[in-house]
Amino acid sequence: MTRKALRYNRCFNPLRTPRAAIQSPPMSTSSHAPAESPKSFAALRHPQYRVYFIATALAMMADNIEHVISYWMLYEKFHSPTLGGIAVLTHWLPFLLFSVYSGALADRFDRRRIIQVGMGCFMLASLGWAVLFYMDAVEQWHAVVLLTIHGMAGVLWGPASQLLIHDIVGVKDLQSAVRLNSTARQLGILMGPAIGGGLMLAFGPPAGLFINVLIYLPLVLWLWKTPYGKLSAPKPQAADAKAYTVRTGGFADALAALRLARGNRTLFSMIALAGISSFFVGNAFQAQMPEFAHDLGTEQADHSYSMLLAANAAGAFIGGLILESRSLLQPNPRSALVLTILWCVAITGFALTANYPLALALMFVAGVLNLAFNAMAQTLVQIHAPAPVRGRMIGLYNMSNNGLRAFSGVTVGILGSVIGIHSSLALSALLLLLCTSILLAFALRAKL
Repeated sequence: MTRKALRYNRCFNPLRTPRAAIQSPPMSTSSHAPAESPKSFAALRHPQYRVYFIATALAMMADNIEHVISYWMLYEKFHSPTLGGIAVLTHWLPFLLFSVYSGALADRFDRRRIIQVGMGCFMLASLGWAVLFYMDAVEQWHAVVLLTIHGMAGVLWGPASQLLIHDIVGVKDLQSAVRLNSTARQLGILMGPAIGGGLMLAFGPPAGLFINVLIYLPLVLWLWKTPYGKLSAPKPQAADAKAYTVRTGGFADALAALRLARGNRTLFSMIALAGISSFFVGNAFQAQMPEFAHDLGTEQADHSYSMLLAANAAGAFIGGLILESRSLLQPNPRSALVLTILWCVAITGFALTANYPLALALMFVAGVLNLAFNAMAQTLVQIHAPAPVRGRMIGLYNMSNNGLRAFSGVTVGILGSVIGIHSSLALSALLLLLCTSILLAFALRAKL
């Protein structure tokens, strides 16, 4: 190993620290201090986070309102399954291609401004839809452009938002903040369709989308004033800056970030967990829910379909509230992996059951488990990532967790056309269970 490499490993690569340091994240400043009992809704005890939580919940709801109105209008206009597929690709592919670059931007620049740019993209997309629907001038290429802008907005929002809540609440209350943000997202998923449908009926699609633009404003305005989010991460010395340089934001930089992560078993395991769970299952079963509802034998498939989707979102929302109210399941890599295994069991049971009430119950449980393990994995990534590249590691996590969902349509949907959707979902969940068990053994080797 060269002298330069040795200097980098000693000074600027916390991922290659002694094994004891890797196993002990900076959760406490003293090993002899008595452990303080976790508090319920700990993140909400920070005044600035309370405002951010409310403003973020509104923005997440606005995101779903736009989906409801724009997807309905596109269906009415074109009746194109291809355009529906493009909508999925434009939503997830930007995460796959640009998440690491977005995380690097959050490491280098003011997080508040990056989030504002993301909100601006959301608002531009809603405004563009509103104008095109009002003029009855929408064409398919318009839809591709606006859907891509919407996807890029989410890419910009993700890492900068996670770094911002880290700045606000610190390490101690980080999981609470991450879990509450995930709970707010589920609230948006539950409320967005109802409010979006109500705006369409009351004002029409164009006016509803104009109103939707205003829902993003509280977050944009709050970000002008908050003192949090300024660049605070220590910069590496010039001699070692190359190790942290992002060149293109593509797969080469993702691999470089993964090489940085592999020296820490917890960090590597949580990023890998996000990737395999998204690749094998993700949320692909939601797109197949009409067929599941039909096969469950209910008289009104449309009603049972919406109930199954609502059960999954309600499980995540209510589960988040319960976990926060009791401050349960503190961040631990083994717990995250075990929760994922239980999620696989719930998804497999849902895929194989022919009983509709049981299917509803399993969707609810799956929602609770999905929120629990995702929030825990994301928290562990933030805790274990070195400060100079924390945003980059969060970007890599988002790339795995969101970008690879584009391929779950293959493992569940396309395979389902060959062997049946029930068999494909069960097989995908069992493969995920096997891979997660291997990851669990890999992560636990650090304790030996």
